[in-house]
Amino acid sequence: MSFHTESRRALTSTQSRTSTQTRSATHTRYSTTHTNFSGRTRASKTSILVGAVVLWMRVSRTVRNGVQASVAWVGETVTPAGWVVVAAAIVLLPLGLVLGWTELIVTGWVAVALILISLPFLAGGRAYSVNFVLPFDRIVAGSEVLGTLTVTNVSKRLELPGRVDVPIGEGLADVYVPLLRSGQVHEEQVRVPAYRRGIIDVGPVTTVRSDPLGVLGREVAWADVNRLFVHPVTVSIPSTSAGFVRDLEGNPTSDIVDSDISFHAIREYAPGDGQRHIHWKSTAKTGKLMVRQFEESRRSRLAIVLSRNAAEYASADEFEMAVSAAGSLGVRAIRDGRDLAVVASAEIPDIVRGSIRSVRSLSVVSTRTLLDELTAIEVSPHAMNVEDVCVLAAQVVPDLSIAFVVCGSTMTARRLQALALKFADNVQVVAVLCNPDEQPSFRDLAGTSVLTIGVLDDFRSLLSRRAS
Repeated sequence: MSFHTESRRALTSTQSRTSTQTRSATHTRYSTTHTNFSGRTRASKTSILVGAVVLWMRVSRTVRNGVQASVAWVGETVTPAGWVVVAAAIVLLPLGLVLGWTELIVTGWVAVALILISLPFLAGGRAYSVNFVLPFDRIVAGSEVLGTLTVTNVSKRLELPGRVDVPIGEGLADVYVPLLRSGQVHEEQVRVPAYRRGIIDVGPVTTVRSDPLGVLGREVAWADVNRLFVHPVTVSIPSTSAGFVRDLEGNPTSDIVDSDISFHAIREYAPGDGQRHIHWKSTAKTGKLMVRQFEESRRSRLAIVLSRNAAEYASADEFEMAVSAAGSLGVRAIRDGRDLAVVASAEIPDIVRGSIRSVRSLSVVSTRTLLDELTAIEVSPHAMNVEDVCVLAAQVVPDLSIAFVVCGSTMTARRLQALALKFADNVQVVAVLCNPDEQPSFRDLAGTSVLTIGVLDDFRSLLSRRAS
């Protein structure tokens, strides 16, 4: 009896432990499953939030780009007259509806109608191929050049009439293009005036599509820009190898050297003299070694100093005459093969004008480069006075023979006379005074030769007269 009872108790205990273990395992699996489910739920919420943020950023970027593109399109499309119409449509129409004013309502609706009517004229694009050609890129001031504008319809459809704008310096030339069939070409001559020295940028050529009232418009600019150099007017002057300029070079140098071309004298041999300079005939006569001496030969060099200081000219015409005189003399010297230097003041700010001095040397490789340099030069209140330019020119240009100083009518006789002191003693200084109110003349002021010209032709006539 006791044996069976104990057996049942052991079995019950075993079943109880097994049941407890089973419940524990089930609870563990449930806990694990619940944890995994919670983790997946949190991950899903995080991914949804990240996706929403990314989507919001993409949408906001798209909207921002669209708004910027729209604002840019409106700014490029609406003309100044169109802004008046847009303002009338936005302001007057609501104001008239609120106040009940018929006049404002009618004006606002008219403005809206004008905008709606203008929109179809902007549809599509100009299928044009535009080409603008200048036959010359360098001309003389006071003339003009004809450029050729070629417009070709490169599309397969009919193109309505339009307009092509050709910027010429600060001006604008309008060319109206007629109705063009597919492949049709329209050519027109565009006059480019060049009445004053300078550099003129022609282009970029712009095709314009606009409504008849000019409320809206679209422009397409072509990248080509033609640069036109308008050279100063020059005159042909006598050759610098003979005549007046040749006479101004003065007597040959008196410096004696041991080796050169021009024979001077014979002296007694001194230690260090070269044997090849021994004069054997004189040595045989005197019984002593005698050597030859020579006069130093110097290649004459011509300098042109152009004043840029605005205070040294009474008018802009005087400065233009000075540039032309400097160009005429420079062109003649280059053609004669002379050593030439053309110097002008550099641009110096007022704040450092008292402590800095600088000059600008113009290129004299050829007549073309010199005239190109003179084309861009301008009078300036920030330039040094001509005396300081002469001092620096004497330092930077070695072996000077003649210096032409070109200046305006405000230069006094005392200042002209002092120009000779800015150069070495063996340099002949010629001042070219540009004064339209004076008669052409030549005078000498204590070492400074002064040529006064009223017009550019006086420069040629004075040099020719002095040469003869």
